[in-house]
Amino acid sequence: MPLTPRHRNLPQLLLQAREALMSRFRPILNENGVTEQQWRIVRALLMHGPLEPRQLCERCQITSPSIVGVLQRMEEAGLVERERMADDQRRVRVTATARSRQLGRRMMPAIDQRYAEIERLVGVETLQQAYDVLDALLAPLGHAPADADAEADEVPRARTRRSR
Repeated sequence: MPLTPRHRNLPQLLLQAREALMSRFRPILNENGVTEQQWRIVRALLMHGPLEPRQLCERCQITSPSIVGVLQRMEEAGLVERERMADDQRRVRVTATARSRQLGRRMMPAIDQRYAEIERLVGVETLQQAYDVLDALLAPLGHAPADADAEADEVPRARTRRSR
């Protein structure tokens, strides 16, 4: 006898939506030689300024064990600088480099163009509804959006953001 769940598989639907969106952005990342994780970090640093690794983990949805290697490779590539904080040598501050800022300036027009294509495909209103529903879903689950403009390669808030 087949099992009939009461609910659709929401995590699976969200993964499918993510993949559908990311397939539009991956060519830009590939053309610029950055991974999805690296771009999320670069974008977070460009938007928010220097951050600690734990803050990057939260904002960029990268696990703590993974962030160590990602940041090391990014530092070797000249995308970030890491420095110990003067007031607490156990803490590290990660900063975007001039190369990261140049990368952001080079990539953002293409990324903005992809967002415009998504808006044309699904409509500005539908996209805004998606932002609103996801914000409403995440807030009570204890994992509010890490930043008001979304992160990295995920779709940012529509330009026609409604006030609440």
